[in-house]
Amino acid sequence: MQNYQLVLASTSPYRQQLLNKLAIPFVTASPDCDETPLSGESPVELVQRLAQEKAQSCLTEGASLVIGSDQVCVINGNIIGKPLTRDKAIDQLTQQSGQSIQFYTGLALHNSVTGQTQVKMDTFTVHFRSLSPQQIEHYVDKEQPFYCAGSFKSEGLGIALFERLEGKDPNALIGLPLIDLIDMLQAQGFEVL
Repeated sequence: MQNYQLVLASTSPYRQQLLNKLAIPFVTASPDCDETPLSGESPVELVQRLAQEKAQSCLTEGASLVIGSDQVCVINGNIIGKPLTRDKAIDQLTQQSGQSIQFYTGLALHNSVTGQTQVKMDTFTVHFRSLSPQQIEHYVDKEQPFYCAGSFKSEGLGIALFERLEGKDPNALIGLPLIDLIDMLQAQGFEVL
């Protein structure tokens, strides 16, 4: 069995925290890819393509398994990214209030030795409570979720925004589907346990 270095192609502190749950050593690298959606590209196609491009863009020395991930939120058929500002976060949460919203998370694992890349996608549905403008503003001011798709942190106070969550892996909602990742690593002979 090849001795692989594990590389997370992400500078996201949230993805790093998630990968730390597996208690395995890894390094991070900054991916180099244009995240602009292609004309006519569906949310599923977008996250799968970007996850793969991120994983393949991180050139490493030696044998590596490189993890790439990307996530989008879809509101009323529109792909929504990170809000970046208070006003956009408030607008996103206002649109999501009382709605069921889809989150798509693409995951790729690139083997630098074989050149092969596995790609998967996880769907997660968030059922939002009906929220007042005051509740939304209070939440945004308290947690400042400006760098989170959908404008919330489900691992924090954001949980108060939801009626229920629906999906196979709650880690996918934060940005890194660990259940799928474990399967992908095992397929490469990398045992987490």
